Amino acid sequence: MNYTMLYFASLRDAAGCDSERIASGARDPRSLYGEIAARYRFTFVMEHLRVAVNGEFAPWDQALADGDEIAFLPPVSGG
Repeated sequence: MNYTMLYFASLRDAAGCDSERIASGARDPRSLYGEIAARYRFTFVMEHLRVAVNGEFAPWDQALADGDEIAFLPPVSGG
């Protein structure tokens, strides 16, 4: 399946881009994050991230569909 990935904050820095289109056999965000984290050496564990699918917060076990847009959102601090 093909997904559009969105990266923010430190994940964007690690990936070297803010978005990309990828092909993956992952069927849920949990599996997809495992693939992406290994590729870019993300250091965040899933418990410290939120996931959004097509602009809506989603559970880690939500079924994904071809063409979905997925964002992994790290904690951010601001002032």
